[in-house]
Amino acid sequence: MKILEWIGLAIQAAIGYNLVFPMFLLLIYGLRKIVTTRQPTTGGGLPDYGIIVTAYEYTAQLPTVVGSLLQLNYGRYHIYVVADKCDISNLHFPEDKVLLLRPEEVLGSNTRSHFYAIRRFIRPHTHLTIIDSDNLTDPQYLNELNVYFNQGYEAVQGVREAKNLDTTYACLDAARDIYYHFYDGKVLFGAGSSATLAGSGMAFSTALYEKVLGHLDVTGAGFDKVLQEGIVSRGYRIAFAEKAIVYDEKTTGSDQLVKQRARWINTWFKYFAYGFKILFKGIARFSLNRVLFGLVLLRPPLFIFLLLSVFFMLLNLLITPVLSLVWLIGLVVFVLGFYISLKSSPTDPKIYQSLVNIPKFMFYQLTALVNARRANKISVATRQEEKTQG
Repeated sequence: MKILEWIGLAIQAAIGYNLVFPMFLLLIYGLRKIVTTRQPTTGGGLPDYGIIVTAYEYTAQLPTVVGSLLQLNYGRYHIYVVADKCDISNLHFPEDKVLLLRPEEVLGSNTRSHFYAIRRFIRPHTHLTIIDSDNLTDPQYLNELNVYFNQGYEAVQGVREAKNLDTTYACLDAARDIYYHFYDGKVLFGAGSSATLAGSGMAFSTALYEKVLGHLDVTGAGFDKVLQEGIVSRGYRIAFAEKAIVYDEKTTGSDQLVKQRARWINTWFKYFAYGFKILFKGIARFSLNRVLFGLVLLRPPLFIFLLLSVFFMLLNLLITPVLSLVWLIGLVVFVLGFYISLKSSPTDPKIYQSLVNIPKFMFYQLTALVNARRANKISVATRQEEKTQG
């Protein structure tokens, strides 16, 4: 029985540490902020960007996306639109700034689309940045990325802010993003580790991107998981540029929410073991970057460890009431950490008002968990009609 008790306690500890880990990161972040100074710039040449926009099946939003990119306050860039399995007959862009590409055969993969564009760069761009087919960019986006490239970093993640807060689901989706941008971006990077990658609004030296993914054929969702593992495992840090902003379309309908979260949950189960690899390598090499990043990758999706935490708290009321109090304290610490992330970020009042609907949001994520095993069969295309469901 003692062995079973120890196993039960170990499982609870493995779940419970996720409640307090964000505040632990925040503590390290605060201490490092006191003792470190801003890294000086290297004064290197102005980066030349290849901006890669990928679309699959649907092109309705591409003119708006490209129009936004053409407003960038920057001179050295060229836009590459990869329209995979798309009708491009009605797409017309200025040829001096945009190269419209339609692969002869269906690629069906983000990375295949990226390398399709890279192999057709009109000149050897020093850097590339990846933009989704529903993103809009702040005019200073590339200049803000340069702040970190000029400090010697070769990988930078920007911020994906909400461009729509028209439904409760969109607001809750935005709240989740704010939490992750704060802890997995600003705080994690500031604590000496790397920001996690978000799939778009991210940029790299072209050489690093090719080094990490050039020999792989990544299909299905989660190419950013493979990419960040390859970068951090090699000893690089991914910088977080909180002023390099792209505006991202947030989930607005429950059906879209379930499909999207099913893919994300499937991706976590597929790639979370990368966390062990990076963690053990970090311990062996005394690398704070790798240790903290590995711990973050091992963390389950928010709703999973929160529901498990509530379950263990209630279960311990019947078994060990003192442990229930520990779980309650852990949950309070997590809620405080979540509140700090919202207060430390420019958070729209609509987002605060939407928080009462978190239980409904979590219910749909449980539905997504049930559908996670068949998530790769769900189309990854961005459908405008899904965006407008209410």
